[in-house]
Parts: sequence; structure tokens; C-alpha cells
Amino acid sequence: MLRQDDWAVNHKRVERIWRQQGLKVPRRQSKRGRLWLNDGSCIRLRPQHKDHVWAYDFVQGRTHDGRSFRMLTLVDEYTRECLAIDVARRLNSDDVLERLAWLFATRGVPEHIRSDNGSEFTATVVREWLNRVGVKTLFITPGSPWENGYVESFNGKLSDELLNGEIFYTLREAKVLIERWRRHYNTVRPHSALGYRPPAPETIEPSEACFATLRMPHLTQEHVYELT
Repeated sequence: MLRQDDWAVNHKRVERIWRQQGLKVPRRQSKRGRLWLNDGSCIRLRPQHKDHVWAYDFVQGRTHDGRSFRMLTLVDEYTRECLAIDVARRLNSDDVLERLAWLFATRGVPEHIRSDNGSEFTATVVREWLNRVGVKTLFITPGSPWENGYVESFNGKLSDELLNGEIFYTLREAKVLIERWRRHYNTVRPHSALGYRPPAPETIEPSEACFATLRMPHLTQEHVYELT
């Protein structure tokens, strides 16, 4: 993010300043292997392309008056894009279906969707509806949240970067601030697994043809078409 603001820094300098200020630098975590059954088959499906595997989960929060609210977070495991964060006092299987139906209609239908064994996800109406539209469900082993690592990692970032440092006086304020953070996460915040690019940047990098046009301003539009 500093580089985006034209700061000439590298990660070592930033980490050194963090240490000097007494801030916590995240430690490198050991890599987890795949989960294998005794017969050698793998039970953890890895995302291979956009809309291959989606994952969703619930997160709990509170407004300033002490009342709790729930958030339904949904991410694309391959692109790391947060597709939606629904905020309400209560969310049930009907709300899950409503959000999925809207995403399927506006974005497309994924091949698989991963979740824990919460009643909102395992409800018969949800499973039957997903089966009718051709989406395969992937339920993790009970008590094993690491099997849903992509959305769990996203939930941790949501808590660390927003929920733990923000006071929500009303539910409406929570909805506005959480949606603003979601858009920032998708379009601005760099992601280490994506080469420090945001999951869904709003800007489009110029093509080689555009660079050629800048280097050779005498080119006509027809020349640019030939280059592309």
C-alpha cells in the first residue's frame, strides 16, 4: 500500500520500523499439507480457477449497546475476492438462499461451495436447492475449521482490520462500514497470495499496445488495432 502511494520502501524496512515501534510482526506459519484418507484419496478440494470453489461462514459482532449481530461472509477461494458480507441481527437458511440466488444470477454459478456443518448450511432446503442448480456441497469435518481455511483467513482479516477497532453504534452504521471495508479489501488492499495485488481491482493495467502507443505517438488507431 505504501508503494501504491509512491513510497520507495521494501518489506524489510517496514518490518524493521514495526519492531522499533514495538508492533507485532506476524510470524511465518508452517505450511499445511493436504488432508488424506487411509486409502490415499484427498478430501480437500483445491480451487483451480475462478468460481471453482466458493466458501461461506458466519461471523459474530456487537453494536455499542451490547446487542449481537451476525455476518454471512462469502469468498471465492481462487481469486480471494469477497463476494458478499450480509449483516443482520439474525440470519437463517432463507437468508443464505436469498444471497446465493442473487450471486448466482449476477455473477454465475460455482462448481462447489464449502462450509461448516451449521444448520443454516446443512438445511434440507439449502442442499436440495444447490443440488437442483448443479452446485456440489463440501462440508468440513465437525470441529475442524482449518479445512475451511480460505474463509477463516478472511474472517480473521475482517476482525483484525475492522471489527476489533470499530465501534458500531447502530446496525445501519455496521452495514455501511463493513460494506465499505469489503470494497476496499477487494479493490485496494494488496493480497500476498496474489503477488500483492487486490483480488478485484477496479483499474485495468494497460496492454503492451498502449505502452507502444505512448512510446510511438505517431501511431494511428489502425496501427494500435494491428498490435492488439
